[in-house]
Amino acid sequence: MGNLSKKVGRRIKQLRESLKIKQFELAEMLDMEPSNLTRIESGYQMPKEENLVKIAKLLGVELSELVRFEQIQAG
Repeated sequence: MGNLSKKVGRRIKQLRESLKIKQFELAEMLDMEPSNLTRIESGYQMPKEENLVKIAKLLGVELSELVRFEQIQAG
């Protein structure tokens, strides 16, 4: 998928890991299959708008934090 979905996915992963939340735990909180969250964090799938809102809330950030790409570490 596009560059935007890759950046959003990396940002979600970075925030999730900073909170020491395992991927399967966040997927469970979102009521989604872990494989779908893997696809989002890998940049192969852009989350639906309602899931972006849920993800931001669960990670304790404003929605705008998910698109603050200067925070993304390479890797």
